[in-house]
Order: sequence, then structure tokens, then C-alpha cells
Amino acid sequence: MDTAAPENIHDQIDEAIKSAVRGLGKVNIIIAGKTGVGKSTLINSVFRGELAKTGSGQPVTQRTAEISKAGHPITIIDTKGLELQDYEKIIGELTEVINERSAEHDENRHIHVAWLCIHEDGRRIEDAEKKLCEMLKEKKIPVVVAITKSRSDKGFREQVKEALPSAAAVVSVRAIPEEIEDDGDVIVLKEKGIDDLISTTSMLLPEAKQRAYANALNSRHAASTKLKIEQAEKEVKIAAAAAMAAGATPIPFSDTVLLVPIQVGMLAKVGVTFGMEASTTALTTLVTSSLGASAATLAGRAVVTGLLKMIPGVGSVAGGAIAGTTAATLTKTLGTAYISILTSFIEKNPGKELDIGLIAGELKKKLSLSK
Repeated sequence: MDTAAPENIHDQIDEAIKSAVRGLGKVNIIIAGKTGVGKSTLINSVFRGELAKTGSGQPVTQRTAEISKAGHPITIIDTKGLELQDYEKIIGELTEVINERSAEHDENRHIHVAWLCIHEDGRRIEDAEKKLCEMLKEKKIPVVVAITKSRSDKGFREQVKEALPSAAAVVSVRAIPEEIEDDGDVIVLKEKGIDDLISTTSMLLPEAKQRAYANALNSRHAASTKLKIEQAEKEVKIAAAAAMAAGATPIPFSDTVLLVPIQVGMLAKVGVTFGMEASTTALTTLVTSSLGASAATLAGRAVVTGLLKMIPGVGSVAGGAIAGTTAATLTKTLGTAYISILTSFIEKNPGKELDIGLIAGELKKKLSLSK
């Protein structure tokens, strides 16, 4: 087997990174509710990067706006003012937006789930909220009702379930801690229900949207970390299977560079899953920082050598060939090590953006590629 030309491997690496970005797709969520119900606070609690800010969002209709951010594979369709007397017009406008998006062939434009926010203090469900929930059900968009600013349920959650039977789930949430003064004492109410909202939404999303959703989530929540790990492990499993197929005809050790595009694609997809910016520049930086600028010609053998040291009983195959099972094991070992590094980072730095340089350095150490 002839060793592939460096230029060809470079092209394959570039394509693997681009494919990781293209394959991410987008997830689109409608969020609706009265003014002041806490939608922006909820968005910023659940998703990374302070997605919703005062005045943010590109207007779509008079009462709806799209909230998005470069490098974030999520769009929030924000519907405002359901308490207004012209809510019929608002729901009509939203129906047009949904119909327009649903008619498009690109599934990245479709609406995948909706959050209907109802303030717990109000203790009532408006006609507009009932009508909106029914309309979304007719459009086959699952609805999660978020009872916001929750303090003392007193049966309100059950009341909401009865009034909105078409809702897929009802979750009581408090997006940020709240202080209440009682006879001079200050009582701190902790964040509540966000993990439940994150997990429930995930279960309602199509499988193809899980990686985009995991990317968009704020890493400071336990449910976010769990989903990121689960999705990343799926990507590692897929890459290991591809490596096994590549090694069905044993790969000479001198040609183990052929595994690099598979492993680079896996690193890119796992990084994106954990919240890395969905850009080829960021992912290329990750690869070159962890594998070195010589990845196209040397890293295949260097990575394999480093990985072999991490697998008990495999030993060295420098004079032989990499079989399918070994190629799969090597790839899985690399992916597992990378997930461990990313998990450690977000657990030590909850809510912080990933530090690509630091993470790449840790991966380099794991592979014994440091000088």
C-alpha cells in the first residue's frame, strides 16, 4: 500500500473538519409567553454564550424575532406579548412562520420543539396560551410548558396539565437563584428544574438534532454535561466502526496516517458536541495544536504510537500492521481520552467557553506527543 501524498491527506483532514461542521445542523426552538415571564433569563440559563440579550433578535414579523449567534447551532423564535388583546394576530403570524419553515426542504429551517412559558405567580392559563398549544400540536411541534419563577406550586402544575392536555410535558423552573426577605431574614431560593427542562427537551428532539442541541447547552448544568457525554460517546462509537472497516485489510504501520481523517473527524465532532464553536477555524486550531502542524505526514504514526502505550496487552506493531480490531481500539481510546479531558474542563469551569489551547495541550500530553 502506498502512503498517501501529504497534500491528499491535508485535503482529507480539511474535509473531515468541514464535514463535522456541516453535519452539525441547527435546532430551532419557539419560546412564547407573556412579557416579563422570564423568557430571556431562561434562554441565557439553558444555553451558552448569553444568547438572549435586551433588544437582541432579528425581527421576522411584528411580534416574533429570531435569536441566533454565529458559531451557535441554535435559533430561538421568540414570540412576544401573548397577553395582548390582539393575540389572534400574534398566533396568526406565528402560524405563518411555522408554515413557511415547514414547507422548506432544509430540515435545519424546521421548528423542532416549543417552550410555552407561564408565570407561576399569575396562577392562571390564558385563552391565548391554550390556543397556541393546540395550534402547535396541530403542526406536530411538541410543546414543553415551563412554569417560570416557580416558588410554591400549590397544585398549579397539575392545573396547567389539565388545562393544556396537548402539551408533551410541564416543568416548574426557576432559571436563576432568588432572594426573599422574611421577617428580616433573607432566604435564598436555588435554581430549580433546569436539568428537567433540558432532559425533557432532548427527549422530544429528533435524533439528528441531538448534537446541535448538546453544543448549544450551557455546560454548568448536570443534564447538559450528561447529554454532551452521551452524544460524544456515540460519535466515538461511529468513528471506531469506521476505523475497523478501514483496517479490514490490515494497515501497514507506515500507513497508519490513513486513520488520521477518521480520527480528526471524530475529534472535531466530539469538540463541537461539548460546545466548541462550530467553525472550521476553531476545529483546525484544535487539530494542529493537539497533533502538531505535521499531522498530515507524521501524526498518524505518532498518534498510534502514543495510543499503543495506553492499551494494555497491545504492545508495539511498528514492524507489522494494524488490523481492524486494533484500529477500532486505537480510535476508541483516543476518543475516550478526549471526552475525559473535555468533561474535566467543563466540570472545573462550569459555564465557561472551552479553552481550545488548554484542551489540545492536555490531549497532546495524553498521547505522549509533547516534546
